[in-house]
Amino acid sequence: MTTATPRRVGSTKPQQRARAGWFGAWLARPLASFHLVVAIAVLLTVLGLVMVLSASSVESYADGGSAYSLFIQQAMMAAFGAVLFYIALRVPLRVMRQLSFPVFALSLVLLVLVLIPGIGTEVQGSRRWFDLGFVSVQPSEIVKITLVVWGSHLLASRKSEKSGYKDILMPLVPAGLLVCFLVVLEPNLSTTIALGIVLTSLLWFGGLPLRMFVTIAVSGGVAAAILALSAGYRSDRMRAFFSPGSDPQGIGYQARQAMYSLADGGIWGRGLGQSRAKWSYLPNAHNDFIFAIIGEELGFLGCALVLGLFALFVYTGLRIATRSVDPFIRLLTASATTWITGQALINVGYVVGLLPVTGLQLPLVSAGGSSLAITLLMFGIIANAARHEPEAVAALHAGGDGRFSRLLRLPKPEMYSPTRARAAREKSKAARARSQAKAKVKPSPPKRALPSGRGRGGSEPASRRSIDSDSARRTSRSAADDNRAKGRSSRSTESWRGTRAWEPNYPMKHARERGNSR
Repeated sequence: MTTATPRRVGSTKPQQRARAGWFGAWLARPLASFHLVVAIAVLLTVLGLVMVLSASSVESYADGGSAYSLFIQQAMMAAFGAVLFYIALRVPLRVMRQLSFPVFALSLVLLVLVLIPGIGTEVQGSRRWFDLGFVSVQPSEIVKITLVVWGSHLLASRKSEKSGYKDILMPLVPAGLLVCFLVVLEPNLSTTIALGIVLTSLLWFGGLPLRMFVTIAVSGGVAAAILALSAGYRSDRMRAFFSPGSDPQGIGYQARQAMYSLADGGIWGRGLGQSRAKWSYLPNAHNDFIFAIIGEELGFLGCALVLGLFALFVYTGLRIATRSVDPFIRLLTASATTWITGQALINVGYVVGLLPVTGLQLPLVSAGGSSLAITLLMFGIIANAARHEPEAVAALHAGGDGRFSRLLRLPKPEMYSPTRARAAREKSKAARARSQAKAKVKPSPPKRALPSGRGRGGSEPASRRSIDSDSARRTSRSAADDNRAKGRSSRSTESWRGTRAWEPNYPMKHARERGNSR
């Protein structure tokens, strides 16, 4: 007689449920989004430093006799980016919104200055750097983040005032096109594409009607195609993409070597530091094509790890946007997440052969000091926004800030109040109305008073002064009434596309009706 042995296979389901329940409970914690953003930034930065050291060691040794020269530069910029990350955590969002336009204007000035010979440094036919001796700064990287912050502030203010779609387009789109034009003059098509992603995401999450959004997107695609075919090296990249086998040792050499490098890695990879493509077989192995070195040394699992971290970043950024009540935070986090993820997907796409080579770097992983520092600054702003979720603010004010926040001595965030924001907007409207009223009512020139205060040249009687003040008050009231009437007319023509996740404070149209209003 045989006895049946107990089955152990079925015992894995309760364990899986327990693990899923633990992870769900951890995600439900108030500061889970903040911890996820910090963890993703640290993991991608550390992985990038390791892979830059591995991919650039051969070229650095051949150029200067040291295998660590480029890695040291990247590590220094990572340390500087960590400082920027910490500063972004401490800056209040109110101050960030107040400084958004001046900083954006300053970045525009830097874009103009970098084009002037003698001020900007020209490298390989492109004038896009400021050479400060110990480090090179690329203003086109700075303008990405200033456009995101200023555009989010502008659209959040217009959303709160219930403005029409013309108010969305007129201040933002001309400024974005000006920035793209200045970057094209460098020339720098890859950064222009990134700026196009930033502008498109701002318009999408800002509520532009679908018809107008499609028109702008198609126009941007046509402009990008014209720019891609306008220069010789850009047209060579497009020709190499559509006919990769026509010139395997010429224009198609780099993309072909990247595919060989990925195929050589297999599932498990050849091992860290064991790449053969970095021995002058793959150009720009440490920069644009570092994802191919990751695939060769760490295999498919290493590539899946990188893609998984960016997928987790998408989830975290959209989670912050949906859980926040401040329109500025929603627009900022959603647009920044779209920009960083879109840039990563474009880089991975042209490495694996799905897109033509554009030169966009893999955020936080590719070599590039300005890009690394600016991306870490953007991650710091997103982490700051994560601390402004309603549950996170309540937990921080209740003393549940945790060891990490206490170690960094981070200030407690302020709770967003729609009533307070509405009062601030009304106060600004009243101030503008008073200034308009003062501009309309011109004061009479002052007259010299006699010592006795009577007769010609004396002070005016009290009745005359009261009449003038009453007329000024009536003019101020009429100006305020005109502003309110204009606000009602703009609200009647508004057409916002939004869901409950983006605009929970006032009713929105159904998703099927998006784009139907003009």
